[in-house]
Amino acid sequence: MDLSGAHIEAFIEMLSAERGAANNTLAAYQRDLDDFRDFLIDLGIAADAASSADITAYLSALGKRGFAASSQSRRLSALRQFYQFLYGEGLREDDPTGVIDAPKKAQPLPKTLSVTDVDRLLEQAQREAREPGPGQFERMRMAALLETLYASGMRVSELVTLPVGALKPNQRFLTIRGKGNKERAVPLSVRAHAALMAFDAERKARADETGDDNPHLFVSRSASGHLPRQVFARDLKGLAARAGLKTTTISPHVLRHAFASHLLQNGADLRAVQEMLGHSDISTTQIYTHVLEERLRELVEMHHPLAKHAKKRE
Repeated sequence: MDLSGAHIEAFIEMLSAERGAANNTLAAYQRDLDDFRDFLIDLGIAADAASSADITAYLSALGKRGFAASSQSRRLSALRQFYQFLYGEGLREDDPTGVIDAPKKAQPLPKTLSVTDVDRLLEQAQREAREPGPGQFERMRMAALLETLYASGMRVSELVTLPVGALKPNQRFLTIRGKGNKERAVPLSVRAHAALMAFDAERKARADETGDDNPHLFVSRSASGHLPRQVFARDLKGLAARAGLKTTTISPHVLRHAFASHLLQNGADLRAVQEMLGHSDISTTQIYTHVLEERLRELVEMHHPLAKHAKKRE
């Protein structure tokens, strides 16, 4: 005899009486457990007699029905509590959910920009930096910030707090201090180095006029003496709008992701990118493996003999 319906009802009553669960919570548990019971009825299995394999099959079926991992996890949580209740009441001798792991949530891919979009952004910044008149110093600063960020992939907090001594006229790299006070060297492109040197010349000229000995490269009138990252992010969105780009997709962090993605697309080693980003653990850098997988797929399609034969047959 299938008593699972009565057992579910007793479980819901326990949640209400002993735990004081809200009506919405009780209704959600009821729906989840009824759905599970209906799934098992079609297989000729009673819910209170289900095995771990039956529960895993149910979660798999939820995935095929389009349920997200978070929704599957919520269903599994309801089942765990139900079977713990049965075990505690002596209605089962085991808890079949004990060996089941929660479905893993898909890791969201980092937002990034295409090479074309980055080029548009940098060209707009360079165009504005060349415009004489009021505000040119700030426009040159923005151009230098963007060129450096895209060339190095450094964190925005590392970028805006760069000391004056980090820039060397005859060296195309910066030595920066990252998380955990660790030092690392990041390379600079020719464009980034030129933009930094042009801005630094203006900075020095202003410092000589005012007698300002601010130790920061990207000077500002802020209390910290350097450009606040929030101001940089705000001004970056304004620049993106003038370049005809969607401002919702633009931030300093997105440019850091673009740096990493574009390097990997063009054949860079994941370990080298890890070093340049300042990630202490390779697992953090592995959010970019989707880029590597796409590049490997393209390589196989372009160069593998079997792939070439398949295209000829088409």
